[in-house]
Amino acid sequence: MQMLRPYSVPQSAYFFLNAFVDELSRAGVKQLVFCPGSRSTPLALRFAAHADFKLWQHLDERSAAFFALGIGKASGVPAALLCTSGTAAANFFPAIIEAHYARVPLIVLTADRPPELRDSGAPQTIDQIKLFGDHAKWFVEVALPEATADLLRYARTIACRAVEAATNAPAGAVHLNFPFREPLIPEPAQMEYDARERDAFEGRENGQPFARITPSVRVPDATQIAALAQQWQNVERGLVIAGPQSHPDEPAAIAAVSDALGYPLLADPLSLARCGSHSRANVMDSYDAFLRDAKIVERLEPEIVLRFGALPTSKPVLQFLQRYPQAQQILIDAGGWNDPTRLAAHIIHADARAFADALLRSLAPRNETSAWLATWRDANARTQRAITEQLAAFDEMFEGRVLRELADLLPAHATLFASSSMPVRDLDTFFPSNAHEICFLANRGANGIDGVVSSALGAGAVSAGPLVLVIGDLAFYHDLNGLFAAKRHRLHATIVLIHNDGGGIFSFLPQAAHAAKMYDAVWHEPQTWAEFRAAVQTSIASDGLHIVQVRTDRARNVTMHWQVRSAIRRIEFAATTTPSVPAHTKCKVVRVLLML
Repeated sequence: MQMLRPYSVPQSAYFFLNAFVDELSRAGVKQLVFCPGSRSTPLALRFAAHADFKLWQHLDERSAAFFALGIGKASGVPAALLCTSGTAAANFFPAIIEAHYARVPLIVLTADRPPELRDSGAPQTIDQIKLFGDHAKWFVEVALPEATADLLRYARTIACRAVEAATNAPAGAVHLNFPFREPLIPEPAQMEYDARERDAFEGRENGQPFARITPSVRVPDATQIAALAQQWQNVERGLVIAGPQSHPDEPAAIAAVSDALGYPLLADPLSLARCGSHSRANVMDSYDAFLRDAKIVERLEPEIVLRFGALPTSKPVLQFLQRYPQAQQILIDAGGWNDPTRLAAHIIHADARAFADALLRSLAPRNETSAWLATWRDANARTQRAITEQLAAFDEMFEGRVLRELADLLPAHATLFASSSMPVRDLDTFFPSNAHEICFLANRGANGIDGVVSSALGAGAVSAGPLVLVIGDLAFYHDLNGLFAAKRHRLHATIVLIHNDGGGIFSFLPQAAHAAKMYDAVWHEPQTWAEFRAAVQTSIASDGLHIVQVRTDRARNVTMHWQVRSAIRRIEFAATTTPSVPAHTKCKVVRVLLML
């Protein structure tokens, strides 16, 4: 049924975009990250007029996109990301690539010229159709705004579909391209509609989404789970490996599986299973260090490896898995393919929490600690002591000790964002398990160093606790524009800047300090560990942006890493009495794809 009277282009845009923005809010989206632009004005104005949205203005599209990525990474809820037409949209691409590979929900809205102006020499016009290719889970060329009941229902429906597509596992970015004709300023008009079309104009009653989409959770088949549980329960030499993920309800379930099976849990910090109030009895937090030692690795040949999520950051874990390809590897993943090793025997496509809960119902808890588990615990404890003693011997500033110190300084519910390259690796090696609920984040989808500052600030903007970013000087320089968000929106954050003169960026002038001043950041430059602890504590307790520069020497940093490894190699690990792996398990396991 059509409207009772025709509407002008600005009036049509007003109704159409009101419907779209209203449905995004009803579906749970509350954050808009945008850059100013002419062609995107119609959407920007409707978002600004909606009381439910928090608006985050940026000047740099690349930084804006990573800021929105950080929001989705920390909250699990997609932010809406908006820009004008032309090359502005192309600057979103690096963050969309990261969202794709890291499985972060994101709703990308690009304004565009109408079809008649494309491929005709019109300014600020490029081909935006499927601009991001397969890196966007879903693309829609949105219809030109019209004020008919059918088109308003269409606007509401695609908003609901966009949220569902972005968040449904595996999560990712969706791209909606909005062509607009001039005039661009939406013009309010009196609503005139048949009572039967009320839902199109005002939405469903009681604030419900126009199209309520129930997310599908892949639940394991009970019979198959029972069979797997019986098989694994009879195998002593097993491992549970928790890789990077961002769902806060998974770590406790994964830890419970580890406890019930009596298997060591190799918990990447980014899995969120290393720290927290859940059981950490079997958490190995120094595997990255002791799995570099051949003499202990030779004693730890597994029969079964149960892996959750993406591959861990640790290279020694990867090498360990490659060393024992005959071990049966089972990967539990919500979707897609997270097995670059090509060693998995079973790929179980299921929600990790649902799988763990189902498995626990089929397992009888082990009442005794096996010799296998005791060996892992002993190796982990001895390694932790060696690391602690060696770090205490370093009076000078050492990059690895930065993460060790932060373990004692971060309060519960803090967010620790680690840059790619060395910070995220040092996080894995040196950050010990503790009972604090800490949200560990990093851009480990594409593993790049671009957009790290912006991603961290976006995560901090929607986090309950304080944000601490650990970043090298090269990555810091690469996203220096990202600091604008902290100044513009008065965000509270602590940036620990590891300044080892990477790439010679700050060789000639103290540019990092000048950048801090430009963005109204408080600058700290501790010379001792006591001063470092004081600076971080002050920063966390204070408002605004604080930058704590830790000046290190690259050559000495390499030497000190080797000194830590040498201390571990000197450990006399306890001998294991666990029987060797049965000969029949040393054949190559036939690769099977198990879809649940």
